[in-house]
Amino acid sequence: MRDARTNWLSLVIDSPGERLGVDGFRFDDPDDRSADSAKVSDTEANRIWQENSMDADSALVHYGAMSQRRAFVLVEKGDDGRPVLTHETPTQVAVEHEQGNRRKLAAGLKLWRDDWTGNTRATLWTPTDVHEFTTRTSSPTFSGRAAELRGWDALALPTHPDGRRTNELGMVPLVPFINRRNRRPEGFAEHEDVLSIQNRINLSLINLIAAMKYGAFRQRYASGLEIAEDPITGKAMEPFQLDIRKLWTTDDPEVKFGEFAATDLGPYVKAVTAAVQDLAAISRTPPHYLIGAVVNVSGDALKAAETGLISKVRDRQRAFGESWESVMRLAFRVLGDDTRAKAWSAETIWRDPESRTVSELADAAVKKASAGVPWRQRMEDMGYTPAQISRMEIDRAADALNATPDTDPQPASLQAKRDSRTVITREEDDVPDAA
Repeated sequence: MRDARTNWLSLVIDSPGERLGVDGFRFDDPDDRSADSAKVSDTEANRIWQENSMDADSALVHYGAMSQRRAFVLVEKGDDGRPVLTHETPTQVAVEHEQGNRRKLAAGLKLWRDDWTGNTRATLWTPTDVHEFTTRTSSPTFSGRAAELRGWDALALPTHPDGRRTNELGMVPLVPFINRRNRRPEGFAEHEDVLSIQNRINLSLINLIAAMKYGAFRQRYASGLEIAEDPITGKAMEPFQLDIRKLWTTDDPEVKFGEFAATDLGPYVKAVTAAVQDLAAISRTPPHYLIGAVVNVSGDALKAAETGLISKVRDRQRAFGESWESVMRLAFRVLGDDTRAKAWSAETIWRDPESRTVSELADAAVKKASAGVPWRQRMEDMGYTPAQISRMEIDRAADALNATPDTDPQPASLQAKRDSRTVITREEDDVPDAA
C-alpha cells in the first residue's frame, strides 16, 4: 500500500504555483502626474521587496495559501527602521475580523515555540496595543471563557515590564492571503476538490499491483501425470519446478501440458487513466502535466490544454494581488510615507503566466509599436521586470548619446541661411526673362 501511493496532488498545487511570480509594484500618486512619479515608487517598493528576500519567500506564501487554505505576511519595523516582511503559517497565526467587515482586522495572534528557552510565546496585536505572553507549557490549551487566560504570563521586557506596548502602526500588521474565498470564507485548498479522486487512484494502483504479483504470471498444469509419494512422509512430491531454465518432459504419452491465461492488467490501467483524467478536469491541470506524454502536439493544442490553468492562475493573481498591495502599503506606513500608505490605486505587476516564445513576444512588441503603445509598456509585455526596464532606459539614453551620425550636420543657423538662399534662387528662376 505504501508503494501504491502516487502523489498527483503535488502537481495540482505546483502547476499554478510555479506561474505565480511578482515582478514589482506600481504606485500612482494622484497629486503627482509627473513622469518620474511612478518610477520612484516602483524603485522604493522593489527595494523593500529585495531587502526581505521576497523573490523566494513569496513562493512560500503562495504555496502555503494554496495548500493550507490561507497564509499570512507579518509587517514589522526592523531595528534600522526599515520594514521587515515575514511569511507566517496558519498553524501559528490566527486573525479576527471586525464585525461586519471582513476587510479590516480587529486582532491578530501569533503563537510559536521559543527554541532558546523552550517556552511557548504569543504575541497579540490590536489596532492600539501589542501584548507579549509566555508560558512553560509545550502544548498550551485555551479555555472557553474569554475572560480567563490560565497558564500564561506577561513577557517582561526591560522597556515594557508588563509585556504591553503601543502599536505604532495603528492597525494589525498581519495580511491574510486566502485561497478560493468564493468556496469558503476561511479559504479552500487547491486539492480539496480532488482528494476523493486521489484516493480512488491509490485504490486502483493497489489492485493493479496485487494483480501483477498474483495474477499476471501464467500458471501451468499437467493432466494425466502420476505423482510420486515420499516414502518417509507419504506426501506427494512435486514433479516439476517452475523455473525459466527448466523444461517439463515426461515419458508417458498420455500426459498433457497446458497453462492458464494471465490476468489482464488493461482494465486496471484504464481505471487509473480515467481517474487521472477526472482529476485533470476538476483541478484544471493540463493533462500532459499528469500523464507526461506529449507526441506530435502542435503549439496551439498545448495552449488550448493550458487555458484552464491560465484562467485559474489569473484568478489567484487577482486575489493575492490585493493582499500584496496591502503588504506594501503597510511597509510604506512603517517608513512614514502616508501618501503611498494610502495609495489605493496601487497595482501588483505579475509575471505573464502564459508560455510564450521569444519570437512571439518580439513580434507582438513590433505590432504594438505600430499601434502606438509606449515603449515601457511594450517592455513590460515582453516580460521584463521594472528594474530591468529602468536599466534599459539608462542604456538607451547612453546609446543615443554615444551614437555617431553618418555625416557632420551643419549648425542650425547656417542651415537656415542656406535654406533661405535656396528659396530665393528658386524664385528668381521662376521669373520670366524681360527680353
